[in-house]
Amino acid sequence: MNKEERKRNVIFIITVVLMTVYLSWRIIFTLPFYEGTLNLVFGILLVGSETITVFTTFELFYQKMQMNKFYLECPEIPDEYYPDVDVFIATHNEPSDILYKTVNGCKFMVYPDKSKVHIYICDDGNREEIAELAREFEVGYLGLGDNKDAKSGNYNNALKQTSSPLIATFDADMIPQHTFLLKTVPYFLLSKFVKENGKWRLRKEEEKDKKFRLGLVQTPQSFYNPDLFQFNLYAEGNIPNEQDYFSREINAMRNVSNAVAYTGSNTVILREAMEEIGGFPLKTITEDFETSIRIQKAGYITYATNEIQAAGLTTTTVKSMIRQRVRWARGIIQSLQNTHAIVTPKLSPLARLTYLNTFLYWWSFFNRLVFVVSPILFALFGYKLVNSHFWDVIVLWLPAYFFYSMSMRYLSGNIRNHRWSQIIDTIFMPYLIIPVLLETFHIHQREFKVTNKKKEGNGFGFAVYALPHVILLTMSAAAMIRFVHGKYGWALFYSSIILFWIIYNMVSLFYAIFFMLGRRAYRSSERIRAEEPITIQYQALTYEAKTVDVSETGLAFWSEKPIYLPENETVKFEITTSCYKARLEGTVVYVKEQSGGWRYSAAVQAVDNENKRQYMQVIYDRTHSLPMQLDLWITAYDDMMRNVKRRLKQPFSDKRKLPRIPLGREVTFTNGAVCRLVDFNYRYFSVTGFHDNGGQEAEFIYKTESGIPLVLKRTGTYIQRSSKELLSVVNLKELIGKNQINQVLDDITNTGEKEG
Repeated sequence: MNKEERKRNVIFIITVVLMTVYLSWRIIFTLPFYEGTLNLVFGILLVGSETITVFTTFELFYQKMQMNKFYLECPEIPDEYYPDVDVFIATHNEPSDILYKTVNGCKFMVYPDKSKVHIYICDDGNREEIAELAREFEVGYLGLGDNKDAKSGNYNNALKQTSSPLIATFDADMIPQHTFLLKTVPYFLLSKFVKENGKWRLRKEEEKDKKFRLGLVQTPQSFYNPDLFQFNLYAEGNIPNEQDYFSREINAMRNVSNAVAYTGSNTVILREAMEEIGGFPLKTITEDFETSIRIQKAGYITYATNEIQAAGLTTTTVKSMIRQRVRWARGIIQSLQNTHAIVTPKLSPLARLTYLNTFLYWWSFFNRLVFVVSPILFALFGYKLVNSHFWDVIVLWLPAYFFYSMSMRYLSGNIRNHRWSQIIDTIFMPYLIIPVLLETFHIHQREFKVTNKKKEGNGFGFAVYALPHVILLTMSAAAMIRFVHGKYGWALFYSSIILFWIIYNMVSLFYAIFFMLGRRAYRSSERIRAEEPITIQYQALTYEAKTVDVSETGLAFWSEKPIYLPENETVKFEITTSCYKARLEGTVVYVKEQSGGWRYSAAVQAVDNENKRQYMQVIYDRTHSLPMQLDLWITAYDDMMRNVKRRLKQPFSDKRKLPRIPLGREVTFTNGAVCRLVDFNYRYFSVTGFHDNGGQEAEFIYKTESGIPLVLKRTGTYIQRSSKELLSVVNLKELIGKNQINQVLDDITNTGEKEG
């Protein structure tokens, strides 16, 4: 254990002690027993919400402290020991262009013997265009018509028609990296291999660990497009994806209790385990989560890694996100009830505690409502929920709250902090309380609905979804005004805790309203940051540069020197990575000066299908470029100001298609005319102080240092509101044909003749 981990554990222990003392005080001494029934009910709800919230984090503290003891190292095994793997790609109604990228990614997965990898598109829509896609990629197609059992029925149909000992599952939009199988399959050989003196060797018969039965390996759910929290709040450069906290932290911590959740994709499962539990369960709308519980009850280990090996599309509309969370909430509660996971003796006590906390998590949205409403009830309506004095709260609550916030930072590995957890709970709060309540009392939702991943503009109805938050914000503001009215000096000081509580809630409610306001999506495909070598060719001109970002329909690249790429003319591109090479063609959309060089953006497409497949891998076979950790220097005030400024700012579209290269030099033409060259964009020079000595020539010749003649012509056009005149380059095509344009640029930007 290193120094940082010891410090973290000490903070966890201090937090547990302080919070236990605080909650004991709250329960024993502060309930308003003599203030009337409503006051007591509201007081019990408040202290109950506090207790449940804190209790669930205590379990996470323990798992975080113990997780290093349950780390499994992926073994290095000889090629001949890699078993056959069936790869299932589940689809219901997703369009073929989404499936294309996933199947393509699966085809590029590296494996010692590719004949052992059997890829199947599992289509419960039984669609001919998907069958044709399978034929195009030469993969299996398992169509299923009239499927009444949703994703479980689809996968069970695939299980019956395949036989490999391992099964990898992917959602239709989840694109694996080429290393996926190499980073997951070897775990299943841990019972046969052991590491000795830094090297892996085959265990002897008497050394084989027959008790080690690995049933499932789950890699993180990751997304290459910003989620709605990142996108709607203009925070795609500051915060990680909201689901990263569960996928990369919580699920990995659950290795301690062997309660890892199967999240439906990016997973490898042991067929033997699936056969033992009777296939994928049917009476649930979260078949993935229930599958992992049933595998654990059968005595198998489930293991989660935190290394991203696949990425897909996250929801892009508020409506679809809320529908998704309602399905998760109801489905997880259904599965906990179906499996009796909280009470079954087939799971360890720690696993049962984990599943109790899983259930209680979905009540955190009701808890959040209690935390928002409580100060309103006190400050606006005069209810007394807590029977205490100011200094009691300062002494008992403030230190506990401080250490609790610090512990949450350590718990999340800087993926999430206390503030963002409360913001997210506040956003979902109005829409999850009733579904959780209904499902808890066995009023089930049985219908499985596929989450919509399409981009649909800003994708929401603000008035509908923001109304609860607007009401709560208005009431909070009214409570604050009423509470401070007439208070001065020490009275105001003693009111500071309630004011802090109200303002803290109002910040979260402002975030929720900004979230519901949304943000217009201008791009049809996601740009992914990628720095790769790129070769650009236009006619006889060839340039080398580096990509900045790539997308399915365009790319941007950076060049230290400006290069000539005319608009509306076809340019050829070739991107080369360590694994792929893609040839593209397209046109320049705009260019601008950036970071001491020039950034070009182009609309592109692959020259043929093979290059399309390579280009898809260039884009998606990489860890996404979105933040992996919080920017700890960004405060709530910074977030608020950024949102306000970005929403007031008018969008600006850069129209410049050619670089404007600054020059600043005096030149003399062959006929004695002189001028000062200000800048140059290949087609035109802008000049000042033009003197032609009274001549009548229409064209002027300027010979560069290399003796290359530039034929320029006065246009009589001046740049608006300036004295700069435009001279057109008459012999531009000739310069390009002779491959002299680059030398011209070097000559005219040579500092030897520049002023000053």
